[in-house]
Amino acid sequence: MKIRVGFGFDVHQLAEGEDFILGGIHIPHHKGSFGHSDADVLIHTICDALLGAANLRDIGFHFPPTDDQYKGIDSKILLKDVVAILAKNDYKISNIDSTIALEQPKVNPHIPAMKKVLAECMGIDEDDLSIKATTTERLGFEGRQEGVSAYATVLIYKD
Repeated sequence: MKIRVGFGFDVHQLAEGEDFILGGIHIPHHKGSFGHSDADVLIHTICDALLGAANLRDIGFHFPPTDDQYKGIDSKILLKDVVAILAKNDYKISNIDSTIALEQPKVNPHIPAMKKVLAECMGIDEDDLSIKATTTERLGFEGRQEGVSAYATVLIYKD
């Protein structure tokens, strides 16, 4: 059995009037993530971690932000495509551990819904997906509510 670990990190700016899509769900807030796609920082981080673990480059390589077909795309579609790329290379997901960093809105009440949506997208058990949230104690761009960041570590394997 071949086991590989991957790490992902992503950042998105928060802007007034944008939808806040995080972990595949819409979270009501006066600011939302800004980006080429729906700017779901958690999904993008998980995609990068999965692709990196398999040594298959990163999300920008597979879904370039210069390509108009990805403009406004639902990041759940990208995640499903990444899982298909892994499967094509005979990799399976063992588990994912992720952390979201932002000051507002509070994410903890939304974690169960995120886990349900993302586990379904990836075809894994919810128990194999950890999502945590933290603030930066009002420090940095997250603390000033200018942006959101996320980190993920994944374990993949092939038989």
